[in-house]
Amino acid sequence: MAAPAPASASGLELLRGIGLSEQKAKETLRNQALSGLLLQAIEQAQAILGSTPDKATGTLLYNAATRLKDQTHLGFLVKYIAKKEVTSDLQLNASLDYIKNHQLGPIDNADFERECGIGVVVTPEQIEEVVEATVNKYRNQLTLDRYHFNMGLIMGEVRNKLKWADGKIIKNEVDLQVLNLLGPKTEADLEKKAKAPKQKTQKVATESKEESTVNGEVEVQSASLMEQLRGEAMKFHKPGENFKTEGYTVTANTMDLLQKHLKITGGQVRTRFPPEPNGILHIGHAKAINFNFGYAKANDGICYLRYDDTNPEKEEEKYFRGIRDMVEWLGENWNCLVLRTLLLLSLFCRAQAYACHQKVDEIKGHNPPPSPWRDRPIEESLILFEEMRKGMFAEGEVTLRMKLIMEDGKMDPVAYRIKYTPHHRTGDRWCIYPTYDYTHCLCDSIEHITHSLCTKEFQARRSSYYWLCNALDLYCPVQWEYGRLNLHYTVVSKRKIIKLVETGIVRDWDDPRLFTLTALRRRGFPPEAINNFCAKVGVTVAQTTMEPHLLESCVRDVLNETAPRAMAILEPLKVIITNFPSDQPLKISVPNFPADENKGFHTVPITSTIYIEQSDFREASEKGYKRLTPEQSVGLRHAGFVISVQRVIKNKNGKVVELEATCMKSETSEKPKAFIHWVSNPLICELRLYERLFLHNCPEDPSDVPGGFLSDINPNSLKIIEDAMLDVSVKNAKAFDKFQFERVGYFCVDLDSTDQKLVFNRTVMLKEDPGKI
Repeated sequence: MAAPAPASASGLELLRGIGLSEQKAKETLRNQALSGLLLQAIEQAQAILGSTPDKATGTLLYNAATRLKDQTHLGFLVKYIAKKEVTSDLQLNASLDYIKNHQLGPIDNADFERECGIGVVVTPEQIEEVVEATVNKYRNQLTLDRYHFNMGLIMGEVRNKLKWADGKIIKNEVDLQVLNLLGPKTEADLEKKAKAPKQKTQKVATESKEESTVNGEVEVQSASLMEQLRGEAMKFHKPGENFKTEGYTVTANTMDLLQKHLKITGGQVRTRFPPEPNGILHIGHAKAINFNFGYAKANDGICYLRYDDTNPEKEEEKYFRGIRDMVEWLGENWNCLVLRTLLLLSLFCRAQAYACHQKVDEIKGHNPPPSPWRDRPIEESLILFEEMRKGMFAEGEVTLRMKLIMEDGKMDPVAYRIKYTPHHRTGDRWCIYPTYDYTHCLCDSIEHITHSLCTKEFQARRSSYYWLCNALDLYCPVQWEYGRLNLHYTVVSKRKIIKLVETGIVRDWDDPRLFTLTALRRRGFPPEAINNFCAKVGVTVAQTTMEPHLLESCVRDVLNETAPRAMAILEPLKVIITNFPSDQPLKISVPNFPADENKGFHTVPITSTIYIEQSDFREASEKGYKRLTPEQSVGLRHAGFVISVQRVIKNKNGKVVELEATCMKSETSEKPKAFIHWVSNPLICELRLYERLFLHNCPEDPSDVPGGFLSDINPNSLKIIEDAMLDVSVKNAKAFDKFQFERVGYFCVDLDSTDQKLVFNRTVMLKEDPGKI
């Protein structure tokens, strides 16, 4: 066998010049096909660069020559590698795949560059921010599992968001942030985690499930509100099969009425949302809206928005508008019916109703005395009813009552009463008004509602609901009750909110510390977040009381994807950069969403004078403190500068009021331990920082708050910063526009903003406060 040809001195030199060891270079030269391609690639790179490629470029050239099957495109790829436009294994792999899939015809340079991440620069700040957000997402599970947690989940999510980031840098950042969160490994962390026994997955026929993450905890949740409500999921009757519902009253006419009902509706699901227009909707109503509109939508039906306007004393036109606006804000298309029912005459004729002179106080409670007028003649009751309508009696002098005993034992509920308060729409035209017990079921019947969904407190009215429809031989819908949604640390009672307003504790129904829907909108809660929260809570028979931080978590999830970033300084510290490289302001391009630059950029100026947060500087360095000190430099987010303190200036009281610093370009300086936000030539704006309105989670519980809910007010529920400094990117913001102020929180433009000064409400902090969970 002939000995291999000796390596040429020039070829060996070229291979060693790109970082190969002498032995590896000689081995490569023995493979004539590989060495020929590699030497060709090195010579092409030299021609472009004017010198021998460095080791990093040489490694990419070696891998390209080794793996490239289509040699005709070698020069094309070498050009990108030599110019350092392909700089990582990720980009090289994408380039090789692209060339493999485009062997026929010329390569479209623009398409190649887009698909291979050419020109995409992933900054350390971006990696730090995305890793921080992902670690925070799994924070609770990390704290529980510690180093036994599958870090691949975090790595995978970060890589999905930052496709072209260096994997090693991502891993280092993940390791660093996990170490900061958990501390060094303990002996328990070093032990191997016992494998959990495999369990067979049980299929649940009536409910679709999936894993979802709430506050970093992976837990099984219902797939979505639509999945919960669709078809058989709720075990509801099909339209026209009301009689299959437990407790439904069947009469001799029921089947005929159901057949007529089906002819009118065509088997369509119909629901309704019937709020009283005597106040503003709150978070509990959001669940009712999602349930009623959601069930109809999930089953290709319709939902009516119906106003239960039976009490003119408390109703106002603004509440009508407010209800409609909030339903639309939550994304629902409504059908509106305003009904007036005068079917009482039919009840009289059937001897099922009567005119009564008992006073209100006499018929209160569960065991009131029977009415002495219960058996009065039908004709007499009809005459009295007509006289009531004409205004011939005083309020409370006569009522019209129905002859039935309700589920809770109450006897003969009132159907009509006299009220001389003008109605906000009809004025003085009527002085008699029906009650809920009378109108609710009749309106449902007239609208051909298939599923009358209401909260649990109306269960006691179910018997009267069925009784009245059947007493009048009308189509009878099915009433189904579910548990209300309540939140800790708030009150939603109209009476109590009015008290808060009247005492000046809150400004109005839309004060952002309340949990009315108008207040949540003003604070900046997106409607999608409220709907997502309702979906996660689900629909149950039991009453549900949730912690506010679960709603806030849903808000963060939405705003993280939808609120563009800006920079804001709440407590400014002036910094003069003495060697700033320009006499004029420099324009800095800042991504609206650092984790996804495809969503665009905005521009902010930077000059020799910037402002940073006071908390981002300390005179004395402390263990674990990564930001600016006289001995420790810090990076400026997005600016490409690293600043170092040269002089600390104090006032006569010894407080630091100004810093003098020098700057270096990020690429020429050592990587700092932290990057901080800043502003230059800022806008002066007002920020309103909100905390919980009440100190106790149940402010209405007399055992926790014996002095009543008004004695439980949190004195720090509102902090106003009148002279916060914001970057100029927000100058054209309008009411309800939302932003993430980097490292500060999510904020929303308030209605009090003027052309002279913007006002922002803090929606939620970037992270949950562990002390409030």
